[in-house]
Amino acid sequence: MIGGITTMFTASRRESSAASAEPLWFEWLALAGLLVFAGWLLGVRGVWSLLLNSDPTGITFVIIIVFTVGTLWAGVRARELTRERGAAEARQAGWATSYWAALDAAPRDESAPLDLLLERTHGPHATAWWVNAIQLKLGLLGKVIGFSILALQIGQIQNFDPAQAQELLKSLTTGLGVALLTTMVGLVGNILLGVQLTRLDRYADELVAVVQQHGLSIRPRTEG
Repeated sequence: MIGGITTMFTASRRESSAASAEPLWFEWLALAGLLVFAGWLLGVRGVWSLLLNSDPTGITFVIIIVFTVGTLWAGVRARELTRERGAAEARQAGWATSYWAALDAAPRDESAPLDLLLERTHGPHATAWWVNAIQLKLGLLGKVIGFSILALQIGQIQNFDPAQAQELLKSLTTGLGVALLTTMVGLVGNILLGVQLTRLDRYADELVAVVQQHGLSIRPRTEG
């Protein structure tokens, strides 16, 4: 009995260490903490007020909302993938057990179980990548709108009055500010969210590999 308990304890430690080999959830928590601190620091420095007040179109605010929602979704997804990785290592109910059961059922389409597993591990990421691309497209849209405003303001100039040079320069820089700020915010958001999604994709690849590896070791015993 003592030997059995020791074996179970050793196996439990091995499974827990394997599941914690890729601390995706804690990586996201660390990144989220850095983003919150950076956001607080930018707020103290008045950067948020500058960005929002300098963009009358509201595109910068929309990009920030899209990035925030995408980052929160990445955190939820990271926790879900980490939980499924632990379940696969511990042979508990989850995506892995469904995949193994499908293999044991000997389906007509041998690739169907793997397709279902890939849909669960990678399927939602396609929509997330599309949302990430929206940030870049919104930045480019703000750039087009900004330069359009700049072109319209220049077109309305009929004669140059040196006394109104300061007011004219202020009105011209409004369009230029919209173009540059929206592009910058869109690029930064696209890069930061892209890093998170790339990490999710890589972790999902490793999860599929682990599930398939354990499936190869389980299936011969079940068939025998």
